[in-house]
Formats: sequence, C-alpha cells, structure tokens
Amino acid sequence: MAEKPQPVQVLYCRVCTLPAEYCEFGPDFEKCKPWLIANAPDLYPNLLQEGNEKDVEKVSEQLQSAGLSSGGRTGAHPSGEPSSSKQEEVKRLPGGKVKKKDKQEVVIEKITRNKRKCITIVKGLDLFGIKLSDASKKLGKKFATGASVVKGPTEKEQIDVQGDIFMDIVEFITETWPDVPETAIYFIEDGRKLPAA
Repeated sequence: MAEKPQPVQVLYCRVCTLPAEYCEFGPDFEKCKPWLIANAPDLYPNLLQEGNEKDVEKVSEQLQSAGLSSGGRTGAHPSGEPSSSKQEEVKRLPGGKVKKKDKQEVVIEKITRNKRKCITIVKGLDLFGIKLSDASKKLGKKFATGASVVKGPTEKEQIDVQGDIFMDIVEFITETWPDVPETAIYFIEDGRKLPAA
C-alpha cells in the first residue's frame, strides 16, 4: 500500500507575503533581501556575498520595529494572522500589488447615442455617503427626465440620466448635497478628466 503524501511546507516572506522563492518577482525585493538572508539563505546564495552584515542588522531592526520580526513561518500564510502595524491597513492584491483606495470624487460624463440622444453618467456620489437610488429620483424629478442606477463597465454602480444636463448638474449636486465640494466634481471630455470648478 502506498504511503500518504505529506503536505508541502512553504516558507512565506514576512515582508511581501509571497513564498520566499518568489520574492525576487515581488514589488519589494530590496526590502525582502535582509529577511531572506536571515531566513532563507539557501534560496538566494548570491545575497550573502552582496549584503553587508551592518546593512542586514539595520534592516532587521527596522522590520522588528514595524512588527515584521525576522522569524519565518512555514505552512501558513502570514496574512492569516492579525497585524498590529499600520502598514497592513493597505490592501494588497495577489503578487504584492497595492490596491488603491477610491478617491472621493464625482465624475460626470456625457455619451451620445444615435447621433442625437445623450445620456449623462454620474459616478462617485456613493463615495460621499449618498444613496444612489434617492439621488437618481431627485435628478429625474429636477430635470424632468428618466434616471436610473445601473452597473457600469467596472461593476460599480452609477446613475444614468437621459438628456444633456452636462453643465446644469454641477450646481444641482452642490446645492442638494453640501457634503460634495465643487472641487471634487470632474467632467470627462474627449477622454480627458477636467475639474468642474
């Protein structure tokens, strides 16, 4: 009878959270080097020749002060444990890429269909705590037109308003919702993002 295979023990980097053998492909390889010298010298033997002992100790102290001790873990991913450092508040995507937070801004875009009909698209009102269904009702009532909440191409909800209300909408938004400053409203014209103010 065949013996049951044992699970593979994977060493994860405490700096970039990738498996140690993939650190060189991550975004912070320079920051990972001291940790790799201390915990995985067999994976990158050329780092021992490059690295200076003082540099390694200095960066190890910085890692410890940031809550990323030089001790390695195997078997479990390091992001599985709660972190006390402020650096972990940034959302990291697979591959170590940092997810950007959405800026609080309202983007207004006009799309022409069939060479005559216009649709004005309003994106970003929800970032200011405005309920989009209520906003679409107010826009439809104010401009006497149809307005609806739809999912845009990026799977985010937006308001589609029938008609060309491109210039009048800024004044209506700032009067109706004082939390939205005019400096946070932008137009998209010819593929360029221009401030409304």
